[in-house]
Amino acid sequence: MNRQIHAAAVQFNIALGDIARNRAKAFSALQRLADEGVELAVLPEMWSTGYDYRRLAELALETPRIVEDLQKEAARLGLVVVGSLPESENGKLYNTARVIDRGEIRGSYRKLHLFSTMGEDRFLAAGDRTLVASTSLGRLGVAICYDLRFPELFRKLALEGAEILCLPAEWPKPRQEHWRTLLRARAIENQQFVVAANCCGIQGKLDFFGMSLLISPWGEVLAEGGAEDCTPTALLDYEQMTSFRSKIRCFEDRRPEIYGTLP
Repeated sequence: MNRQIHAAAVQFNIALGDIARNRAKAFSALQRLADEGVELAVLPEMWSTGYDYRRLAELALETPRIVEDLQKEAARLGLVVVGSLPESENGKLYNTARVIDRGEIRGSYRKLHLFSTMGEDRFLAAGDRTLVASTSLGRLGVAICYDLRFPELFRKLALEGAEILCLPAEWPKPRQEHWRTLLRARAIENQQFVVAANCCGIQGKLDFFGMSLLISPWGEVLAEGGAEDCTPTALLDYEQMTSFRSKIRCFEDRRPEIYGTLP
């Protein structure tokens, strides 16, 4: 696909448990971005609620309504939107990202790797499948926050045809250099674009640094958010990706017969 896509990360301070406030921030940002000609917008992890564990089951009941509203907004604005929300199903809670393509849901992804260090696995259930969604903008691979530390997931997404990796996150201090380094590594090793939306501000005892990033398949930082609410944007040039892949043929030079199935 020989074209450019105008993409953005939506970064904001998520108000813990305040759906109305978070919804207003997110939808306002999407309107501004659409006015600027943005086509793809990635929202942060758990953008409607944050990790309000005490009320998460209750708050998750509002997610179907929020998703429906987001579908209508994406259709009205002509946007492809990715972001994760709490989801309740059969007595379990999941951290679920949806790919909404101008109103249509093209796929859902439940966070595979739960951050046990912070007790995430005590409150949430893990997903059991990956997602590469076919959209009007190309094939989008989806991962969420802590997933970033598992490179085999991203290689699988790349082998399944992902061209842009969308990553909603709540990644706190003091691990901002891990964030930057791992995102650039995932882009370089898989020769794909990365659009990563982090939150910012303080939630309880956690301080989030922002630094949402849009990265090229070469590893170049195309746009970066600061420490406050912002919407960094960049043009993702598919021709650049195709050119890079033709010059450095990592996928053709792989040796899956030796390391293709790891324990």
